[in-house]
Amino acid sequence: MMHNTHLSLEQYEERLLAWFSPWQSCAVALSGGVDSAVVACAAYRTLGSRAVALTAVSPSVAADEIQAAQHVAHTIGIRHLLVNTSEIANPLYQRNEPDRCFHCKTELYQRMLQHLANEPVDVLVNGTNADDLGDYRPGIKAAENFQVRSPLAECGLGKNLVRQLAERWHLPVWNKPASPCLASRIAYGVPVTEERLAMIEQAERFLKALHFSNVRVRLHPGHLARIEVPAEELGRMMEGQRFRDVVRRLKELGFTYVTLDLEGLRSGSLNQLLPIVEPGWPTRQ
Repeated sequence: MMHNTHLSLEQYEERLLAWFSPWQSCAVALSGGVDSAVVACAAYRTLGSRAVALTAVSPSVAADEIQAAQHVAHTIGIRHLLVNTSEIANPLYQRNEPDRCFHCKTELYQRMLQHLANEPVDVLVNGTNADDLGDYRPGIKAAENFQVRSPLAECGLGKNLVRQLAERWHLPVWNKPASPCLASRIAYGVPVTEERLAMIEQAERFLKALHFSNVRVRLHPGHLARIEVPAEELGRMMEGQRFRDVVRRLKELGFTYVTLDLEGLRSGSLNQLLPIVEPGWPTRQ
């Protein structure tokens, strides 16, 4: 992996575009977020019609994210395919243990490669960036198993550089908040079901309609909802009638208790519930 903090944005741009040059063709796993959008744009700028983007469609992916991916692909000009995935049919995924992401990404890459069977591509790439490598991310292990490459990480681009490049390339998601899959909102050990995923998606859509654009509704045992919004928006959540409307709507959706997390929004907050694990854990034979 290449790291050099003294490079300019232009040099990182050249490095990323050059990464694609040796390939005859390329497929990009496009999620609708900024990382994979930059990868798709770089692939298209280098390879043109020899690049294709694929987006998963499943109950664990919010409809808004699929629409964002379609919009990004259209903006870039890259050919875009939707691929149905059924990770939710896998009992190992449903169990929602800390390796859930491994089973999801395994299904994702399998289905994408099957989808491409009639038009073989040289390489399948994802949006993992250099900053992702430090956190506990079993999905990275699944990528390795399928020889999926991560151009951003390999070129040393972290999140800040990715956003700068996305803005430079006029991508509509350059400042879009991170939005992991809906299953990431369900506390480990609480089984993932289509009903729970739909509850979370509808709850977050309701809160976004109240102009809380960066929001998580975490689901804990007993169908307890733990709402996370940025710390500076906690006061607005508690104003006047708003919090009563939120409680009423979430209870209508099936949540038993509705709580507001006073620490505010933070990525990976459910990982705080995990024991420390060995790097690369877990793998299943």
